[in-house]
Parts: sequence; C-alpha cells; structure tokens
Amino acid sequence: MKKIQAAIASNNQAKIKAVSTALEEFGLAFELYSNEAASGVADQPRSLEETREGAINRAKALAEQPLDFAIGLEGGVYEMGGEMYVCNWGALATPEGKLWTAAGAQIPLPESIAGKLREGRELGPVMDEYAEEIGTRQHKGAVGVLTNGAVNRDEMFSHVVKLLLGQYMRSSEEVACASKHL
Repeated sequence: MKKIQAAIASNNQAKIKAVSTALEEFGLAFELYSNEAASGVADQPRSLEETREGAINRAKALAEQPLDFAIGLEGGVYEMGGEMYVCNWGALATPEGKLWTAAGAQIPLPESIAGKLREGRELGPVMDEYAEEIGTRQHKGAVGVLTNGAVNRDEMFSHVVKLLLGQYMRSSEEVACASKHL
C-alpha cells in the first residue's frame, strides 16, 4: 500500500488530530505534515460562504507542495432566523487542481456569546472567557464547551475530514475504473 503524503493547513492541535484520526479510521498509511496557511478571509468568518472560502484558500495554499492532497479546515459563525450559529467547513485540494468541500455540525450560540461576536470579537477568546479556560480552540472548541464535551472540536472536524476523504477516494476509484475500460 502506497503511503499517502498529506498536509493540514494549520498548526492547531484539534485540526491536526482531526485529520490524523480520519486517515487512521480509513486504514490509510500516511505521512501528515502541518503548516499554517492563510485563510484569506477575516480572522472570524461571519457567513457560511466566508467560512467555506477560508477552508478552500487554506487547502489550495498547501496543495502546491509535492503531496497527494492538502486539507484546509475553517470554523466560523453565521446568522439565521435571529440566532447566531457556529459552523465549520473543510476542503481537500490536490496538486492537479481538484477540489472537494464539506461542512459539518452547526449549533446555535448562546446570546451572551453571540452578542460579543456582533461587537466584533473573535469566537476563540470569547469561548475561553465563557468556559473560564485557556486555549479552548486547541482542544474542545466552542462545540465541546456548548455540548458539555459530547462532541469536541477535533471530533467535529474529523467528521468533515471523513466526508472529504470519502469524496476523494470515490473519485480516485472512478478514475481507476474508467482507466481499466480504456
């Protein structure tokens, strides 16, 4: 089995763990590199579109490296029906220019948190204050705090990475199948 060369466009421990866990669950032999890549969007993305764009930009920034693929993960918030929700997006990009995207869990934020974000603050520091902890974005994240640890940030992003890997692998199988029929 060929060892996959993959990169995660972040040095965030929750995101690195998410990608490692998903690759392991797929039973893949891999080398995973992490390198921070700019999202090209606001530090606090404030729409589904902006959050998705950040994930794509991160993945594409590292996909130029000699590897099989790069993954970008981005968390953001958006407003719907008078409530603010936390959201997350992922993108998988290949050096050949192929791209897959997927989104994950979305849950409403308490108004005490949403109000601070509407004032221009960023979710990570607000969640640290709310949870009375430091560095929540590196492990449990907002989703972990708000679900009382039922789903932590790495688990949430791991689900997104599985969606990305599934699409990537399905596409690779289709290419291999088509090549056999030529």
